[in-house]
Amino acid sequence: MMWVRSLLFNASFYVWTALVATAGLPLLVSPLLVRVGQRLWAVGVVVLLRVFVGVRHEIRGREHLPDGPFIVAAKHQSAWETIIFFLLLDRPAYILKKELLSIPLYGWYALRGGHIAIDRKGGAKALRQLVLDTRAAAALGKVPVIFPQGTRTAPGADVPYQAGIAALYRGMNLPVVPAALNSGLFWGRNAFMKTPGTIVLEFLPPIPPGLEKGAFMTELESRTEAASDRLLEEGRR
Repeated sequence: MMWVRSLLFNASFYVWTALVATAGLPLLVSPLLVRVGQRLWAVGVVVLLRVFVGVRHEIRGREHLPDGPFIVAAKHQSAWETIIFFLLLDRPAYILKKELLSIPLYGWYALRGGHIAIDRKGGAKALRQLVLDTRAAAALGKVPVIFPQGTRTAPGADVPYQAGIAALYRGMNLPVVPAALNSGLFWGRNAFMKTPGTIVLEFLPPIPPGLEKGAFMTELESRTEAASDRLLEEGRR
């Protein structure tokens, strides 16, 4: 039964995505309209998840989001968190790998929506450009969203945190809000099958600016991993 339900979700997800991407082409005239389209798309995916495979979500810790500018550093286990921040933040600016911009339609929307691309092979020069681009986005009132491990990871996998988040923390002088989650239990990386249940995303208390690089990275990783492990255990129960 879950195979059939997963098939229905996967098919409807791609149909919905193609429909929004093609019908929404006129929205490319305005970044504001692109954001409206992205939010509409995200709402549709959340509804499809609930209807076809029984996956819901719960958001905790909204009280930890600062009133002023900040950066979200989120755990990355699934495609789900590349979608949900369109609904959780007024103006998210995802930090994504440069290669994604070459994807037809997706790349157009990413550029016009003001998301931030990084050349992961570009070394120190790419990190400096990342800081400049993220500063520009924050100056426009956007909230940068970065996945510090740089890729989707299986639940419980030990994957190091990358230099991008350290560069942003040092160069932006903004609080960083860690976000823990357990989405990989229900929508695994490249997994055809989806599992019914409730994805939990939890915003943790912000890490204030000013820490030394090593101390910041240790604080971010230890808090995010401990909270994500707790949510994984909760999800498995």
